[in-house]
Amino acid sequence: MDQKNLQTTHAKGFALTLFGVLILTPDALLIRLIDIDPFSMVVWRGFLMSGTLMTVFIIHRKGRVLAEFRALGRYGLAVALFYAANAFCFILALHLTSVANTLVIISADTLLAALLSIIFLHERVATPTWCAILAGIAGVVIVVGGGLGDGTLLGDFFALMTALLLAGTFVLIRMRPDLNMIPATALGGFLAAMVALPFASPFAVNGTQLGMILVLGMFVLPVAFGLITLGPRSIPAPEVALLLLLETVLGPFWVWWGIGETPPTATFIGGAVILSAVGLHALWRLRKRPAGI
Repeated sequence: MDQKNLQTTHAKGFALTLFGVLILTPDALLIRLIDIDPFSMVVWRGFLMSGTLMTVFIIHRKGRVLAEFRALGRYGLAVALFYAANAFCFILALHLTSVANTLVIISADTLLAALLSIIFLHERVATPTWCAILAGIAGVVIVVGGGLGDGTLLGDFFALMTALLLAGTFVLIRMRPDLNMIPATALGGFLAAMVALPFASPFAVNGTQLGMILVLGMFVLPVAFGLITLGPRSIPAPEVALLLLLETVLGPFWVWWGIGETPPTATFIGGAVILSAVGLHALWRLRKRPAGI
């Protein structure tokens, strides 16, 4: 591929990922505004996102749908299970702690993915990566420590589990980059919804709530995750990490603007540490392009 085509492909991947992340940023605000029990939220999000993704996938792939599902194997099933668990943890985190705490702690997923890659993929570790991992862990400790005694510690734990599950998903995808994981993501949403259904009251919603649920489940989630899945095929991982930080910055802003939820001081401090660690590490990788992590 010549230089001009490379630049065009890169620009397309960057635009797709950026657009996907920007669409995702009101997710937490919509969840807060809908204000239903966490199990019902998992049901609505899971079924609507899964149905929308699969509809588009079937139309696009046509006769290859069953073959691509069978090709997923144990790695695809693991991604689906990780996504289902992640869906629960994310909603519970938002239900039990602040949006800012949730998104700041989740922003450490990039560093946790690097750590898991060291353990499971035996990737070589550069010194700046170790520094970023340690700084990111310190930032999470600051955020979680700020919740001691105010009833948000359990929510912070679920946010940390969300970050770990996301990191695990990234590592699984890196193990099998040849597989199309969009069906696995759809399956994960469906599994989460089925598990939550016996404990949920999904139809105990009013017209306004239902409208926002449909926007969230049939537009925000499938479009955002679809674009975030497609974009990184043509841009480096460090650029993806930098773009994903927009969710951490803009998500709490939308919630503060929409319902006036102000983050605690510890969240600002820990968030600054985590964002600095992830951002500086991503910039270092873009500049150096090392053989290791």
